[in-house]
Amino acid sequence: MIEVHSLKIDYGSPGTAVRAVDGVDFSLARGRSLALIGPSGCGKTTILFAIAGLLPPTEGKITISGTPVTGPRRDVALILQNAGLLPWKTVWQNANLSLLLSGDYPKQDAGAVLDELGLSEVRNRYPAELSEGMKRRVGIARALSTAPSVMLMDEPLASLDTLTRERIQDLFLTLWHEHGFSLVLVTHDIEEAVFLGQEILVLTGRPARIKAVVENPGMGGLDYRESPEYTATMRRVREVLEG
Repeated sequence: MIEVHSLKIDYGSPGTAVRAVDGVDFSLARGRSLALIGPSGCGKTTILFAIAGLLPPTEGKITISGTPVTGPRRDVALILQNAGLLPWKTVWQNANLSLLLSGDYPKQDAGAVLDELGLSEVRNRYPAELSEGMKRRVGIARALSTAPSVMLMDEPLASLDTLTRERIQDLFLTLWHEHGFSLVLVTHDIEEAVFLGQEILVLTGRPARIKAVVENPGMGGLDYRESPEYTATMRRVREVLEG
């Protein structure tokens, strides 16, 4: 589904450029999940933005379903660190924004997704009237409204309290099973990476290179946090990060 070949990305103009990503290779099969984790500022988000078509590679190539990524794609959704809601638009309007921009609204709308995420009763409220957890769900609704085949998430649950974060992690897992999209998650949280990633790519400090790939075949159940395998995989990821 996603192929990343010898990816190198530089920031800045020639002669003063700083390398952010240096020779990253990985692939992700359709319907599988991958977590990227590494030190702060190592280039995780840079890789994610390149997959989203928002940053051109300096060298290397990224393909999705065999087609080179040259810009944003309709079948790729991106969820950022904050919900990114427009404060002057209602929940309904924010959830339908992607469809509106693509020209599909009102032929299609996000009504079914809002129902699925338990947001129908607040569809006429504005972001200032919502809790942080609800705002994140509206952002998820907007991403799901276009029925993407690839879901990219950049630390989407940062700054949430532990219980809210775990509830939305459970929601992400349920949606991944139900919708079958390929998932790439950038996170600095070891528990989140292990709960949501079938594979975990541990990156070095900048420039980002792949330090290790940790397989996580036991993930996929809402009760995975209670298993010895979950604890053992977290320990393995921590050892790689610290080592």
